[in-house]
Amino acid sequence: MQIVREPARMRAVVQAARAAGRRVGFVPTMGALHAGHASLAAAAARSCDDVAVSIFVNPTQFAPHEDFNRYPRSFDADCALLERQGATWVFAPAVEAMYPPGNATRIVVGGPALGFEGAMRPGHFDGVATVVHRLFHAVPADVAFFGAKDWQQTVVVRRMVDDLALPIEIVVCPTVREPDGLAMSSRNAYLSPDDRSRAVALSVGLGRAAELWDSGAGPSAIEAAVRDALAARGIDCDYAAVVDPDSLDKLAAINSETGPAVVLVAGRLGTTRLIDNYLLPRRPAAATPA
Repeated sequence: MQIVREPARMRAVVQAARAAGRRVGFVPTMGALHAGHASLAAAAARSCDDVAVSIFVNPTQFAPHEDFNRYPRSFDADCALLERQGATWVFAPAVEAMYPPGNATRIVVGGPALGFEGAMRPGHFDGVATVVHRLFHAVPADVAFFGAKDWQQTVVVRRMVDDLALPIEIVVCPTVREPDGLAMSSRNAYLSPDDRSRAVALSVGLGRAAELWDSGAGPSAIEAAVRDALAARGIDCDYAAVVDPDSLDKLAAINSETGPAVVLVAGRLGTTRLIDNYLLPRRPAAATPA
């Protein structure tokens, strides 16, 4: 496994691999890797000849009051994990390489980027779209792999790829969870022992949402149940919403009872925000209320 730090060299080695007929997969990350990231690298290795994984803590997606400097960094351990998963290259550029002095261009995203995390963290998805586009330029792979835990991010990225006609396929892989159901996240490291025990309320609420969906409940009842699950553990709920999985809009009348849909939830434990989601499958008309 090679560590590459210069964007021009990273681009050259990927282009050479593809010119030789090799399929290249790419996994963008901010480091502090866990089993969820490992599953993305493993998925890429299964379907591609070569795999590039970026480790880059992107400053443009952090607001001034957020945790850029505190974001966990564990480069050596990250590289060891990626080598075990069969990665070919780790792309680890400096901030100055991704944002050279005098850079003045940003991607501004709308549509699915405007609500939920976009509303809670203004400018966040502009930063995500900008860095992902720059990473796609530095790592011109055939396919990129993202985790479903950041569902809104995957929708924003797919929208950008379609809108800008970027020549890359996007694959979304399932969320990896702890044994008690908590979605794996680099920010879980911020939780105190007490907060960690309460954080499972997010997955409990999503489990209740799935049960209600299967029984024929509508979006309002499901959203209330998720909020109640968080309140029962003393978690401040930023949002709980049942939305269209592709647009993140409220479900139209035609599919508000049959779906498919996705439940999005975000909650605060102390100074830490956690997000999670659950995809609700299309259900037969017989399961809907009379």
